[in-house]
Amino acid sequence: MYKKVGIVAFLFTGLFIVGFTSVNSNYTEQTQSSLREQKIQKEALNQLASFQDYVRDSLLFEVSKDKIDEQRVQQVFLKSRLLFKKFEWIAEYFSADLTKRLNGPPVQEIENADLLDSSLVRAVDPMGLQVIEQFIFPKYNVAEKKNLVNETRHLITNTAYLISFFADQQLADWRILDAAKLEVFRIISLGITGFDNPLSLNSMEESSESLKSLKGVLRLYVNKKNNTALLKDLDASIEYLNRNSDFNSFDRAKFIKSFGNEISSGIAQLEGDLPGRKIKYNRMLKQEARTLFDSGAFNADAFSPGPEFHITDAKVGLGKRLFYDQSLSGTGTRSCVSCHNPELAFTDGLAKHPDIHVPSKLLTRNVPTLLNAALQSNYFYDMRVLTLEDQVRDVISSKQEMDGSMDAVIKYLSADKSYQSLFKMAFPAKAGKGISSDQVTNALASYIRSLTNLNSRFDEYMRGNETALSNQELKGFNLFMGKAKCATCHFAPLFNGVTPPKYVESEAEVLGVPVSLADSTLDADLGYYNVIGVDSYKHAFKIPTVRNINKTGPYMHNGIYKTLDQVMEFYNNGGAAGLGINLANQTLSAENLRLTEKEKEDIISFMKSLESRL
Repeated sequence: MYKKVGIVAFLFTGLFIVGFTSVNSNYTEQTQSSLREQKIQKEALNQLASFQDYVRDSLLFEVSKDKIDEQRVQQVFLKSRLLFKKFEWIAEYFSADLTKRLNGPPVQEIENADLLDSSLVRAVDPMGLQVIEQFIFPKYNVAEKKNLVNETRHLITNTAYLISFFADQQLADWRILDAAKLEVFRIISLGITGFDNPLSLNSMEESSESLKSLKGVLRLYVNKKNNTALLKDLDASIEYLNRNSDFNSFDRAKFIKSFGNEISSGIAQLEGDLPGRKIKYNRMLKQEARTLFDSGAFNADAFSPGPEFHITDAKVGLGKRLFYDQSLSGTGTRSCVSCHNPELAFTDGLAKHPDIHVPSKLLTRNVPTLLNAALQSNYFYDMRVLTLEDQVRDVISSKQEMDGSMDAVIKYLSADKSYQSLFKMAFPAKAGKGISSDQVTNALASYIRSLTNLNSRFDEYMRGNETALSNQELKGFNLFMGKAKCATCHFAPLFNGVTPPKYVESEAEVLGVPVSLADSTLDADLGYYNVIGVDSYKHAFKIPTVRNINKTGPYMHNGIYKTLDQVMEFYNNGGAAGLGINLANQTLSAENLRLTEKEKEDIISFMKSLESRL
């Protein structure tokens, strides 16, 4: 009896000790986590205060002088941008709207873009560092002095708002690491391209400053026995940026592959090692992605109307059959595949497709590719609908495209037993309730979402196959991402207009495309303006992907250019400005890029490497 009691007592004591140790361990971890979060928050507040103080004491002081020293103002401005880059990672992640006031694009932004009621749309004037850059680079513009002073004051005020925000913001380890990884993605896709400093082009030093700041944060998460490779990778990348600071000659392919991908993978490892619950976001770039180039890194369902609209194999199979069915058109002569041929990357090879009723009459715009269409919001060149379901509905009902009626389509499908069976399998929760228009559009949209293929030779290269790209293609990539400034609109790795790294907003661009090769008059199509009614968006069009571009010509919204050489010449000469077209709201740089014939060939060679392997 005594021995039994002793054994029981020993086991109980042992369990108590183990339990106490576990509780104590959890408490210690929570305490460390809380202290770490507080330290990072304090450092971010210090960085914000340093930026605000410098802008007030130095930049505002310099720009307010009666006689401005151009060189001194430029130096102070560049220092201001470096100070901003120290807290960019945390500001962009936790308060993107406020951060836009510090470093947003120098064009009007659209707020509350209600596509059903343009009267609710509000255009927000740009402000911040990118606006200021235009006043002092490449030369100080005396006529803009008042605006320069006002913009500098806005910087001080808006930084105060951010300081107030972060003073009350509760951070969490998993969000801090997520923000750090997104900053690496931001550097890869935007920072090294000149996206937010197109005139000063101090991209490498700014990227270096961002990474230095991240290193200070990530050091707090690195166990001395593990993950030390991450800190070494950060040091190596910072050194590489500092040694290779020239914008045009910087080897972006090497930087991304040898440094950027390694750093983001290291941060992902830290994320995975964190204990506790993490909130799952529904965003296009999956949280678990280790690099921007991972197979399956992007979520094709991200821009669907909701979870019930997500892809299933049954929906895709049904959608594919509908895609080829001419009975969806009013005349019974045209299907989706009539305009979106798989052999031509789901385009038609024409400048503009014929009207369904009058073949001699052409549609208004060029047919875009459906490959990777799911990886971009806002559909059609004028961005008039927000989902693929709405896009499908619009095309079927268009009098010029398919001239169909959804009522007639549902009547046709409901009378077909094989379709009835397919709809029941695709939408089991709605079985017995009849076929609906939402089911038809969702099935077709699901098939289009299934056409997401990021498996080109370029992707293979970024995933480790160093032989996947030729030297010419690599040179082309570096030009695309640098001197040619293609990547400031066609963002890597999707090479479309959805802004990384959060991939929420789709950009539109005003290029000034002419009527024809023989007529340099501006094409009359007003594009996005007809949807939102904001003057600065007259002649603005959605930025399409350049993936599979070798198969998707003719090019531009009106199909004016038949070859990539013609496209390159248009951009090289500065768009509308290069053609002598006076377009006050042109957003494409009007400057000649001064690309040589060889450089243009290299860029085209690279773009051809973006072809999907279906």
